[in-house]
Amino acid sequence: MPQSSPNLPICRDCDGFASVAIDTGTRHADGTRVTLRVDCPTCKGTGHTLRASLVRVGR
Repeated sequence: MPQSSPNLPICRDCDGFASVAIDTGTRHADGTRVTLRVDCPTCKGTGHTLRASLVRVGR
């Protein structure tokens, strides 16, 4: 069965991988790693962007 195309275009800055976990190199007292969650600033963590026709205002 063919795959359908998504209704919303995928973010061109993150290619749909909107959130990442960055390892800081340190560990908590229980031995787990300290990570930072960072979202894509363009799509704000959704992985999708608005169509250009919806963004433009005026001409």
